[in-house]
Amino acid sequence: MKKALLLISSIVFFFFILFSYLVHKNIFTRFDFDTTVRLQDNISRRFDEWLSIFSDIGNFEPILVFLILILIIRRKIWGIMTFGFFGLLHVIELFGKLSVDHLPPPQFMLRVKHLIDFPQFHVRSEFSYPSGHSARAAFITVLLGVITVRSEKLSNTQKMVIISILALYDILMFISRIYLGEHWASDVMGGALLGIALGLLGAFLI
Repeated sequence: MKKALLLISSIVFFFFILFSYLVHKNIFTRFDFDTTVRLQDNISRRFDEWLSIFSDIGNFEPILVFLILILIIRRKIWGIMTFGFFGLLHVIELFGKLSVDHLPPPQFMLRVKHLIDFPQFHVRSEFSYPSGHSARAAFITVLLGVITVRSEKLSNTQKMVIISILALYDILMFISRIYLGEHWASDVMGGALLGIALGLLGAFLI
């Protein structure tokens, strides 16, 4: 199991690097714009506030608190190193935003309504790749997903329910980033790949 986690993590991270290169070359420009337009045309504006909730709960602070709770519950001393991978995620996000030439959606597409004013950790940059919210979502759900699958205290039905909830959270988080005009689809995909790769490394330790 541990070797499989390391192997899959390495493969996913390789695809993240490859995908980042393609984004830098503007391969997905038309796809990004069309995806945002379709979502904004087909989702009612009455969902703006509901989807904006994911902008707040996906910030650095709430996810960090949740990660601390996971490690306290698991009581694995090596799990402390998971914070290192969580930190590395943000270092790579910063590097991506500084090195991958990818402008965010224009202002007229922005629909987010912040409900809570966190003094959040964020990267100020004119570029938007990769999505930090998507990376954090994938990181924490992969971590919880592996813990769930490996648990001997949960029944198969309980595991299915938990995995379904985690998948739903990711789907809503990813859609909200694009629909609210905070990120392009390629930003979200890159963030998801990054979060999955490092989440698997964290799960390896826990």
